[in-house]
Amino acid sequence: MQGKKNYTEKLFLSFQLSDRIPKDNLYRKLRETLDLSFIYKDTKELYGSTGNPSIDPVVFFKLLITGYLENITSDRKLVEHCGMRMDVLYFLGYDLDEELPWHSTISRTRQLYPESLFVTLFNKVFTLCVDSGMVSGHTQAVDSAPIKANASMESVVPKMPATPMEYHLKKVSEENRETTKKHGGTISPVQISAPEHELKRVEKHHRNLRDSPVQLVGASHKKARLLSNKTHYNPHDPDARISVKPGKARKLNYHCSMAVDTAEGVISNIQADFADGRDSQYLKDISLKVQDRLRKNELIMTDILADAGYSNGSNYDFLEQGKVTGWIPVFGKYKPKIDGFPYNREKDEYSCPMNRPLPFKGFRTNRDGSVLKCYWAAPRDCKACPMKSQCVPNTKCKKITRTIYDEQYLRAYARQHSERGKRMKNLRQSTVEPVFGSLTQFYGLRKIGVLGKAGAHKVMLMAAIAFNLKKYLKKGGRRPSIGILRTIMDAFQGYITIICQQIQPRPVLPKAA
Repeated sequence: MQGKKNYTEKLFLSFQLSDRIPKDNLYRKLRETLDLSFIYKDTKELYGSTGNPSIDPVVFFKLLITGYLENITSDRKLVEHCGMRMDVLYFLGYDLDEELPWHSTISRTRQLYPESLFVTLFNKVFTLCVDSGMVSGHTQAVDSAPIKANASMESVVPKMPATPMEYHLKKVSEENRETTKKHGGTISPVQISAPEHELKRVEKHHRNLRDSPVQLVGASHKKARLLSNKTHYNPHDPDARISVKPGKARKLNYHCSMAVDTAEGVISNIQADFADGRDSQYLKDISLKVQDRLRKNELIMTDILADAGYSNGSNYDFLEQGKVTGWIPVFGKYKPKIDGFPYNREKDEYSCPMNRPLPFKGFRTNRDGSVLKCYWAAPRDCKACPMKSQCVPNTKCKKITRTIYDEQYLRAYARQHSERGKRMKNLRQSTVEPVFGSLTQFYGLRKIGVLGKAGAHKVMLMAAIAFNLKKYLKKGGRRPSIGILRTIMDAFQGYITIICQQIQPRPVLPKAA
């Protein structure tokens, strides 16, 4: 006999969400594992004693975690999605007939809560991963990537010049007044803070682009290349910066810096920085934060892995003083030795091919603040030299400049070309780069949907929290995998090498007659 289902909505139901959610469901495990009761105490001072009750702080963070686990960046779509999922409602603590918070409440609450609260939640999840044996601590891989800001290049306007400049755009004041009227007269123009030599460099670059016979594809692309953070900004999001990645178009971005433990790929630190800065200038801050977080969990960092973008003499020196081995390749322009000019370490001087000395003469500071050591030969030696026309045809004498961190560079160069250095490079590429790909593709970090550097930091923290939580629920409490065993063996090999270097060979005594 053929069956036919007739549906009629019932007025009363005998139904429990807990009976319908499987035991191995992600959100059921999450509800049983994650204790967020500390948030009530940390957010108590942010609310008054009168007025309508706000959204439950725990519910707010659970909503955010759900959004990044489901790769949903819109608060409106997040509320709609949660209302159709029984497992998510069970995780949030809502019943089928209860109405979820309004989407605008989530946006306002995100702005209300400070960054420190999001960092506290990240630390708590990281501690869960440490307690389950997923974090080794001794080896950390660092990388960065630009994340698209919630601002358009079409809305970029010129900055007001601090002092009159001939090369600056002629109609800056008029354009800023028009922009102010367009936005309701609430935006105050931003003044140029870059030094004059940097502005001249920008103007020279733009002049070369205008005079170039090669025409770029698309007028908007050429216009974007003529914009600079030194002279332009976006009034909608002043913290966003113009940056470009090889092979990509110029956009307004935020700089996402991340550190990942190489044992199981757990994120140990993530932060938002301005996109116009170099990778190397953020390494010290990342290293200090990671070491502090590991120290609180009774772990020690001994090795740090990064690409050549973090190559910097002060970074090498900083890591060595902190007894951390930096597996960071030196940048391509660095030369470990100068062909034809051998260096004498004892005398601290170079020698030319004609065996004339180039002694150390003093220090010189560049405009970017870097300090160089200067060596040059005596003008009378170069004047009488038969090779002057080939060596120094346009100057009085041969000059050599080297960084004050030359010894640190040489040690990093030696590590880079060692067998262990090659293994460390492969370990970094297989650890931090896949994590970045996962965050951008599956955890809502393709674009920053909020404004300001503080908001971008909160978004990155929540994406990392969701990533670590899912990894914890998947691998937490299991036996160490092959990856963590390999990192332990690499660290053990490093310790043995250090011990062997410190042990002096015993002198061989002559045999008695």
